[in-house]
Parts: sequence; structure tokens; C-alpha cells
Amino acid sequence: MDPWANICTSYEQVGQAFVSHYYSVFDTDRSQLGPLYKDDISMLNFEHSPQRPGQFKGTVAILQKLQSLQFQQVKHEVVTIDCQPSPGGGVVVMVCGNLHIDAEQNPQKFSQVFQLLPTSSGSFYIFNDIFRLNVG
Repeated sequence: MDPWANICTSYEQVGQAFVSHYYSVFDTDRSQLGPLYKDDISMLNFEHSPQRPGQFKGTVAILQKLQSLQFQQVKHEVVTIDCQPSPGGGVVVMVCGNLHIDAEQNPQKFSQVFQLLPTSSGSFYIFNDIFRLNVG
């Protein structure tokens, strides 16, 4: 079976719309991100390394991690979005931007990669989510 036979031709629009929705929900009430993930399938790497494990699988574990973050207010300022189609009708999205956290004067740089896969109802869910602060 040709993996490229089922390509999402509107991958750019899907990626742009997803990013707008995801960060709007995250910045308003991150406890409401659950429907964007899929139970027992989705994975999040959050600042993951061998020295500091940060890998979470399934909607419950992902939401627990996101809700445990130690800030009251956050605003994602997206600087760049790169989108590409992936086999099976999926979309890979890479985001770079600035995090404005609480009353901090200087935003933190971040990058985040999503792999979105189609659902049977025609929408998408987050299969992979990789978040990293850009420090150094």
C-alpha cells in the first residue's frame, strides 16, 4: 500500500487552524485540551531527557502534566509555523514562539512539534506532542 496515497492536501490550513485553536484553549483553560488528545494513544514529551524524564502517554497523564505546570497565566506568542503532510492523511506541525508567563518581563523561547492524525469523523487528534524550552 502506498503511504502517500492518502495525503492531506490542506495540510497548511489544518496546521494553522490547529495551532490557533490549541494555544487559545491552552492559554484560557488548559484543562479543556483533553478532546484534542486520544485516550491511551497520544504521547507528550515535555522537556524529556534521560536525566529528567518527561514522557506522558494517554489523555489523563498528559492533562495531569499540563495542569501541574507552575504558572497562573500564560500567553503563547507564535512566531513561526511549519506544516507538512504525513502518511495516512496526517499533518506534522512545528511551532516556534515566545511564552509570556505570569508577570515575567522577558518571554521564554519555545518550540513544539505536533503530529496530527485524522479521525473517522473528519477532524484530527494529537498523536505526538513534543515541547521544548529553547535555552542556552
